[in-house]
Parts: sequence; structure tokens; C-alpha cells
Amino acid sequence: MKKYVKVIAVFLMIMALVATLPGCGKGPTVTINVYNWGEYIDEEVIDLFEKEYNINVNYETFATNEDMYVKLVSGAGKYDVIIPSDYMIQKLINEGMLLELDFENIPNFEYIDNRFKNLPYDPENKYTVPYFWGTLGIVYNKNMVDEPVDSWDILFDPKYAGNIIMLDSMRDTIGVALRKLGYSINSTSPDELNEAMELLMEQKPLVQAYYVDEIKDVMINGEAALALTWSGDAIDIYLEGVDYIGYAVPKEGTNLWFDCMAVPATSQHKKEAEMFINFMTDPEISYKNTSYVGYATCNKETLRRMQEENPDITEMASYWPGDEILDRCEVFNDLGEYQSLYNNVWTRLQAK
Repeated sequence: MKKYVKVIAVFLMIMALVATLPGCGKGPTVTINVYNWGEYIDEEVIDLFEKEYNINVNYETFATNEDMYVKLVSGAGKYDVIIPSDYMIQKLINEGMLLELDFENIPNFEYIDNRFKNLPYDPENKYTVPYFWGTLGIVYNKNMVDEPVDSWDILFDPKYAGNIIMLDSMRDTIGVALRKLGYSINSTSPDELNEAMELLMEQKPLVQAYYVDEIKDVMINGEAALALTWSGDAIDIYLEGVDYIGYAVPKEGTNLWFDCMAVPATSQHKKEAEMFINFMTDPEISYKNTSYVGYATCNKETLRRMQEENPDITEMASYWPGDEILDRCEVFNDLGEYQSLYNNVWTRLQAK
């Protein structure tokens, strides 16, 4: 009997020891909910985070900033990390929907290039950590377009009827119409917005479809000649070995955008959310992620490595635009009380 008692005692001691080891003897104790744009992360880095910290990640995607906002306001999703764009960040801050970050939990913030800090949408860098950035422009099929792509006019040319894709994104598509007319993408003039609406109404019969995530596949498959989309899509297409797709930023000017990681006020796991943000900002993880996604990094160490190992990409204007392009760009602002003007344009366009 004593022999059996000793065996049981030793067994219990071993089990107790195993239970104290990190990641052993138990599953994840916390689950964080991450809400991101579609096709905007190397999902392998999520697996790496889960293994590193024994924290489970429930990952969901959205198509536009507006979709994300509606989900947050409705309370349908209790998210811990979200990836909004500049103007939406401004809106969320103004409405008290973001938590101030504890940067003690995000030491990798030191790797974010200073040019991406203290920008107007988060001037004191209290709420966000930059993720990716880029421009809005036109991707085009060189086998179907034999003229210079240097103006927004080409997206309104009847010559390409049925071969034009526009973004199913209110601010981007309305912004293009405003710039084509010579107005700011942040216009709050009812007259200017009515002109933009009329222009988009005239264009609609020429448009094959309004898409977001589908644009890359449509262009790669040769199903359209022109598409309004973000610069990172052009790089992603290039990374797939496609050489007949070009990218242009029209001479009239465009949107310069920034996407950032933030923690919504409804988060139930703020520290773990900050750990996730810190992990995504680690230079090694950041490099893996940007190499997969194709969008321009805000991480200075990641950029340095990209320049060393992928100079063909970092020298492309679609990845890192020069001053000549940036001087023609505007950043979207939160429209505040004027948002209803844009909602009206978008609703009428969709209803036509």
C-alpha cells in the first residue's frame, strides 16, 4: 500500500509541476476579438501570437469603415482590436469610442517611423498605433488600356463602358468625383456634393460593378480594364507575378490614407489587446505581415529590411510615393454634422 501511495504522490507532484509551465496543462484563458479589413493580415501571424501568449484570437473582417462603425455602435460585436482609417479614428475619438493606450504594454511603438506619429487624426498618439498607409488610385490592364492613365477622367470615359470597377466605399468613390471636379475630398458644400452626385449618376451605366475585396481577382482575370482601388492592391497583384497591371495616381490629386490599430471602449481585454498590437509591431512580425499583405509599412525597421531585400517593390510609387505624388494628396477628415450630405449622395447612387 505504501508503495502505491508513493507512486500517486510522485504522479501528483509531476502534474502540478507541468500545470505551472507556460502553455502547458491548460488551454487559452482569454479570447480577444480582432476586427480588420478583408485580406489585410497574414493569418499565420495570428497563430504565432496565440502560441506565444496562449491567448485565443477570434478574427473577423469588414469591408468599409462605415460597416465597422455600424457594427461598433450597434453593440453586435465586442471587439478588442480594430483597424480603422484616419477619418474614422477621428470620429471614434470624438464620440468617446476608443480607449487611450498604455504604451508600457506596447514597447515596439519605438519602431514606428516618426513621420507616422502625431498626425491630425490622433495628434498626441494617445489612441492608435499605425498599421499600413498608402494612396487611392487606378489599377489598369495594360492589354486593355493603350493610353496614359493620368486623370480621373478615364473612369468616366464611355469607351470603357462595362469595363470599369468602382469601390463600394462611400468616401473613396465620392472623393474621386469631387477631385475630378476640382473640389476637396472633404468638401462640405451642398452644391459641390450635388455636382459630385450628378457626375456619379452619369458614370453609373458605365460601371461594371462596385467592389472592395473582389477587385484584385477581377483585374488579374482580365475581367475589367480599370478599377478604383488602394495602392496596396497594386503591390499585391505584382507579388502574384502579374506584370500586365499598372497603377496610377491621377494628376487631379487623391486621398492619402492611414490605417491604425486601436482598442474600442467596449474592449473587455485591454491589456491583451495591447499585447496583440505590440506583437504586430515587432519588426520580424511586421516584416512577415507586410510581405504577405503588400501594403506599405509604417515600421522603420521593417521598411529598412524591405529596402534591402525587396528594392523592386519599395522603389515603386504604388508602395512608397514620392513628394510629387504626396503633394497632390489629401487626408480624409471626419465630416461630423456634414456626414448626412455624403450619406444622401451614396443612398441615391445605390438606389438608381
